Amino acid sequence: MRVLITGGAGFIGSNLVRFINQSTPEWEVVSIDDLSTGSATNLDGLRVTAVEGSILDQTLLDALIEDVDSIVHLAAIPSVPRSVAAPRPSHEANATGTLNVLEAARAGGVEQVIVASSSSVYGSNPVLPKTEFEWTRPMSPYGVSKLATEGYTLAYNFSYGMKNLAFRFFNVYGPGQAADHAYAAVIPKFLDAALSGMPLTIHGDGLQSRDFTYVDTVAAVITTAIAEHTHFNDPVNLAYGTNTTLLELIERLESAIGTTVERVHEEPRVGDVRASQSDGELIRTMFPGVTPVELDAGLASTVEWFRSQRRSGG
Repeated sequence: MRVLITGGAGFIGSNLVRFINQSTPEWEVVSIDDLSTGSATNLDGLRVTAVEGSILDQTLLDALIEDVDSIVHLAAIPSVPRSVAAPRPSHEANATGTLNVLEAARAGGVEQVIVASSSSVYGSNPVLPKTEFEWTRPMSPYGVSKLATEGYTLAYNFSYGMKNLAFRFFNVYGPGQAADHAYAAVIPKFLDAALSGMPLTIHGDGLQSRDFTYVDTVAAVITTAIAEHTHFNDPVNLAYGTNTTLLELIERLESAIGTTVERVHEEPRVGDVRASQSDGELIRTMFPGVTPVELDAGLASTVEWFRSQRRSGG
C-alpha cells in the first residue's frame, strides 16, 4: 500500500504518518507539504518520503501520483479568523487545491481520495447534535472553502465513479499542535498560556461549546478507511458527540496540569459558531472497530507533550 498525504508535515498529517508507521509499518507513505503552516521537523524520525511543494502545483501533484493507492488530502490554510482576514488564500488552497488533488487522482487512476472537511460548514445552523444531513450555512470564508472541498470530492464519486470519502473534522487536538502563532487552536493556546503562568483569553462568555476529537482517533479512522477501501457518497462527521464548553475545558485542563489559571474575557470573534457537536452515530456505524480517546485521556497526553517540549527547549 502506497499512501500520499497532502499536508503531511502539519499537525494532523504528521500524526497520521506516525500512526501509519506504528499500526501498518508495511505501508509506504509519501508527504507533500509547502511548509506554510506545517514544519519539516514534525516528520523527524518517521518513515516517510517528504516532498516540499504546493498542491497548487498541478505538475508536481501529477508526478507524485505514480503507484499511489490512496490519497489523504489534509493540506489547507486552516483557521476561521485567518480566512476572515484574508479570504482569497483560503479559497485558493482549500477549494482550488482540492480540485487539483482530485484531478491528479482522476488522471492517475487513484480511486480513493479521503479529504478533510470541517464542522464549520454547519455555520449558523443551531441544531444540536448535528447529523450529516442537517443544512449547512457557513459563517466564514474558511467554512465556505471546506464546503467546496467536500462538495468537489463527493461530486467526483458521482461524475467519475471514484470512491472518495469526505470527513468533517470537529476541533481536532493533541500532541504536535502549534501554539506559537496568531491563529492557534484553542487547546494549544490555552495550554501554552497556562504552562507559562499567563491568563487564558476567552473570546465571549466561555459557554460556546465544541466537540473535541483527539488526533489519534482521527488517525485511526483514516487508517481504517484506507485499509478497508471505505467510500461514501455523503459527508461523514468525524466526531463522537461530546459537548464541552470552553469553561468546562479550562476546568479539565486545570485538573490535568494540577493548578488553577486566570481567565480574561474579550469580545467574541467574527465567524465563530456558538456550538458544535456531532451526534456521532454514522462514524460509529461505519468504523465500529475504532474506540475514540476520551477527552481527559487526550488532554493528559497533550499536556505531557507540551511539558516535554518545554523540558527539551522545543
